Amino acid sequence: MPEKILEIQPHAMTAEDIQDWLAAQIAEQQGIDADEIDIKAPFDSYGLDSVQIMKIASLGKQYFGLQLSPIIMWNYPNIESLSQYLAEEIQSSELEVFEI
Repeated sequence: MPEKILEIQPHAMTAEDIQDWLAAQIAEQQGIDADEIDIKAPFDSYGLDSVQIMKIASLGKQYFGLQLSPIIMWNYPNIESLSQYLAEEIQSSELEVFEI
């Protein structure tokens, strides 16, 4: 019998789930361990260049199903604030689907 793989659907993600995902993406881009990422530290403290930010935004679009502009990282300058915003957007888009 094949092993059952549990996947979190984007619409079921909490802000904490998104924080973990973002920390993992930044850690991968920087070649460090995700445990070293401070969710309250500004994104610019990680030295991400525009190519890395674009890659994270692109992966976020695929993963969350939301159009993510790299500019959003300036409006929500750390993982904590961005993940809260994304969780609200995901919940809002889910509600719109159910209202149809």
